[in-house]
Amino acid sequence: MSVWDDLELLLDSPSSLTIATNTKGTVKDNPSFNVDQDVSALKTAIEGLGTTEKTLIEVLTQRSSAQRQLIAQAYEKATGRKLVDDLEGDTHGDFEDALVALMTPSAMYDCREVRKAIKAAGTTESTLTEIFASRSNKQMKALSEAYSSETGRTLLDDLKGEVSGEYGKALIILAEGKRDESTHVDTAKAKADAKALYDAGEKKWGTDEDKFIDILCHRSIPQLRQTLVEYKAISKKTLQESIESEMSGNLEKLLVAVVKCVMNVPAYLAELLFKSMKGAGTTESTLTRIIVSRSEVDLLDIRAEYKKLYGYSLYSQLESEVSGCYGDVLKLVCGQD
Repeated sequence: MSVWDDLELLLDSPSSLTIATNTKGTVKDNPSFNVDQDVSALKTAIEGLGTTEKTLIEVLTQRSSAQRQLIAQAYEKATGRKLVDDLEGDTHGDFEDALVALMTPSAMYDCREVRKAIKAAGTTESTLTEIFASRSNKQMKALSEAYSSETGRTLLDDLKGEVSGEYGKALIILAEGKRDESTHVDTAKAKADAKALYDAGEKKWGTDEDKFIDILCHRSIPQLRQTLVEYKAISKKTLQESIESEMSGNLEKLLVAVVKCVMNVPAYLAELLFKSMKGAGTTESTLTRIIVSRSEVDLLDIRAEYKKLYGYSLYSQLESEVSGCYGDVLKLVCGQD
């Protein structure tokens, strides 16, 4: 049985979309943090003859995001230069991307990944789907604020210009960050929603996508979990299976991602990590984004789900798939089981 078919455990397990603790991250405040020592070490590593990558890696992967921001401020005060600019000047490729990601506060990092996805020749829908399906209301609001301060425009306006159709409609609802946050579960309403979804999909010729979008993008996480259970009772299929048989393209991918995140965000992200390393060539941008952006959120849970899904640790997969300084950064942030 796949992790996505097991609805029994669903109703009692916590969701990382609704819990706001950071106890499941792999990166925590370094207890022996000394900002002046770190700045001095980084300065020497960057200004010396040939950059000392080892120092950059040791300092930046072993400090929390808040501590890295203090380092950035003190570095600029000491040198008159921005640390990120120096990192970009002295490193390159995936290694540079990973260090810059570590130095970027989480909401701003999400914002920049979304901007890259929108600005790419042909929008990168897979990035938008991953970010918007897996972020809480609070994270979406922080992303939107970062977007406005960075661009002077609103995220919603820019999205409206880039994504269209039913996919665009669903994405914009998620981007608003207005999902119901009630913890109360109304079983009668869950049954009614499950029936409405069944009637809008499996039961009729042609699919009423709007009904799926409305329910999946607005209801609370606990309410949707009950709806998934009720849906299977009516349809004998999971809602994910129904979406996969009824829809196609980006809308199908987004709604399946939403359903998976309602069930288990870490398992969804573990699956994306696996896919980013599977097959010919590694998708480094996805690897970097998930490992860095979840390092203080739920990377411990992602590691556990990865092992459950694939039978070996995320760390061992990174060891065989990514090398050099870039590989060292990801492995240190990921940590071993």
